[in-house]
Amino acid sequence: MAIVLRGKGKLSRLESLLHVSGSMFDNKKVVVVMPAYNAEQTLRQTHAEVLAQHVVDLVIVVDDASHDATTAIAETLPQTLVHRHEVNRGYGANQKTCYRLALEQSADIVIMVHPDYQYTPKLIPAMVGIIASGLYPCVLASRILGGYALRGGMPWWRYIANRLLTLAENLVFGAKLSEYHTGYRAFSRELLQQIPFEANSDDFVFDNQMLAQILWLGHTIAEVTCPTRYHAEASSINFRRSVKYGFGCLGTALAYRLAKWGLVQSRMFPKPEKGVADE
Repeated sequence: MAIVLRGKGKLSRLESLLHVSGSMFDNKKVVVVMPAYNAEQTLRQTHAEVLAQHVVDLVIVVDDASHDATTAIAETLPQTLVHRHEVNRGYGANQKTCYRLALEQSADIVIMVHPDYQYTPKLIPAMVGIIASGLYPCVLASRILGGYALRGGMPWWRYIANRLLTLAENLVFGAKLSEYHTGYRAFSRELLQQIPFEANSDDFVFDNQMLAQILWLGHTIAEVTCPTRYHAEASSINFRRSVKYGFGCLGTALAYRLAKWGLVQSRMFPKPEKGVADE
């Protein structure tokens, strides 16, 4: 079954109540979101492997105004809700739509999987299990743990930038993550409802800002080792945009630290609720 949504409108009441067949994991609805752009070459393969894990109730594909057949292919896929942006709004804006739709569909656990088949969906059951057990509200699939990044084809300059940015961010955030830049991540419903992600960028730095917000809220982020594949169809930003992303990450870290010190007020980092420890 595929549910097709177009334009900027939200789900209708009927669509919101529509039951999509699947197999709940420990009585929790698991929704995989795929922020897609020109993904026609790999979408079917990624989607098939996602459903092959037998813990996913619904897949949401948000096409950010692709120039290829991404939307047409998504509309043929089972257990899938399809939404298309009529104009390209950016990677961060795509994720905002993904998470809004997942919450509207009563998701208990939300996993973002890129449809370019760079990350293996075979880790979904493990990530779901960690969140469903209540151990952690967020799980990242790390390319760095286990040394898979370079072996999987990550360009050396991107690897070095990843390590330097991660070192700087760990120092600022007081965390010990192996990386902040993976696009394969899972969240509990309760955590997504707490994160003010609508205040974040519509560009690629959105990913980094979300992790900073999770740490700001006082949560611990779990990581699992993930093999990756860098291939011709895998989505990747060029060097110029990578530099812009890097400065955006550093800007996010600076905003976090200034907010912690009480020197600035930020929509991204609102004053923690009572009970969340400050430094």
